[in-house]
Amino acid sequence: MRVTKEPEVRKQEILDTALKLFGENGYEKTSIADIAKAIGVAQGLCYRYFPSKEALFDCAIAQYADVLVEQFADAEKDDRKTLRQIIEEMPTTMEKQDTKYYSVFHGTENRKFHDQLALKVCEKLVPLVEKLLQRAKQKGEIQFDDLQAAATFCVYGQLGILLAEDLTQEDKSKRIREFLIFALHL
Repeated sequence: MRVTKEPEVRKQEILDTALKLFGENGYEKTSIADIAKAIGVAQGLCYRYFPSKEALFDCAIAQYADVLVEQFADAEKDDRKTLRQIIEEMPTTMEKQDTKYYSVFHGTENRKFHDQLALKVCEKLVPLVEKLLQRAKQKGEIQFDDLQAAATFCVYGQLGILLAEDLTQEDKSKRIREFLIFALHL
């Protein structure tokens, strides 16, 4: 018997199943046919929502990036804190190991996926950081004009530290916080 689901529910089911299989079997060893079989639907249904496995994966990256960036949205909404306080209270890590996404982006053979995720998170964080910098400028906390460049540098500039495998999460956080406070003259 055919089971009909709302389009967004079905799309999410396909994404969730794909992530599970990518995590278990690896991206290269997982096909659209494998995903469809695991859900119990025709392969064509998956292609209705995603024209290719790559498009499906890109959507998963964007979705996970949204989840991670959402953790910073509260900082932008709370205008009582100074920019320095926001930096000092930034989460030390954005990811939780027990999520459906973690194994996909942190598997030994999935390094390039993690790097793609990091770039997508940066892309989504820049506008948020730019708003924080704009507010800090209005409050007189910072004195420079090119806020877009500053936001881009603050976000993308962290990647070298965040992706370093020889540093602990604590060391990464400490270095990033200290540098941002120094660079922004806070």
